[in-house]
Amino acid sequence: MGSIKVLLDGIGQEQSIITESIENLQKVDESAIRKYLEDLIPGILNFALQVLLAVLLYLVGKRVISFLRKFLRKSLERREVDIGVRQFLDSISNCGLNIVLWLMILTLFGITTASVVAVLGSAGLTIGLALQGSLANFAGGVLILLLRPFHVGDYIISGGTGHEGIVEEISTFYTKLMTADNQTVLIPNGKLADGAIVNVTGQQTRRVDIIVGISYQADLKKAKGLLAELVAKETRALPDQPVNIFVSGLADSSVELGCRFWVLSQDYWQTKWDMLEAVKLLFDENQIEIPYPQMDVTVKQEAQAES
Repeated sequence: MGSIKVLLDGIGQEQSIITESIENLQKVDESAIRKYLEDLIPGILNFALQVLLAVLLYLVGKRVISFLRKFLRKSLERREVDIGVRQFLDSISNCGLNIVLWLMILTLFGITTASVVAVLGSAGLTIGLALQGSLANFAGGVLILLLRPFHVGDYIISGGTGHEGIVEEISTFYTKLMTADNQTVLIPNGKLADGAIVNVTGQQTRRVDIIVGISYQADLKKAKGLLAELVAKETRALPDQPVNIFVSGLADSSVELGCRFWVLSQDYWQTKWDMLEAVKLLFDENQIEIPYPQMDVTVKQEAQAES
């Protein structure tokens, strides 16, 4: 009995020690958690304040950027700067001001401008290779504005891409075209500057060239006179410009007559379409044959063998 009592007393002491240890651990854990939370709350409040300031700085900065861009546009308009140059400078100022704004926002979070520059410098080769196309497009935009092969509102044909249309906007990296069927085409400035550019409306006047073939049996002088009458009646033909009516070639089945006269650039296509239709109708009325490819088929009937 004595040994059992001693054993029970030992077990009780061990339980009390374990209970006391658990209570001590709980106290330590609670104090550590309390201290951790007390240290964490100022950091959370500081971060929330930084986020709030960043949002306010972003909103105010966007308004300031909008004001500065508007001021720049009005200043360029008062000086009657070309609209393409105005669009390009507006695009550059927008990019530059936004970069400054984001650098200011990053400084609120402890990221200094020197750190950003250092990171960009160390990654310069990679970034340069990644932005190689963008840099080429930027350089192409600068060349377009310096050389001015076209302006906003001109109708151009890009030899490098095959696209054509009216120039709507010249931005930092792209030139926007509006096609004749009302489609928007964005051409990278790099490709546009490297290829041939045809400025269809670069001049105020254009020459209408019409080639029509007549048969060898037709009255050549009469046909030339009819063409001269049509040009004389055309109100859109410029009277101070020369008119040429001539034989441009002797083809296999036709005599090719050429007719040249000048119109305003905006009247070119409609005048040419109307003139082609008028030539066809007038030649038909005067029995001037316009030959077309045709094939004569001769059927040879074999003689029947004598029975």
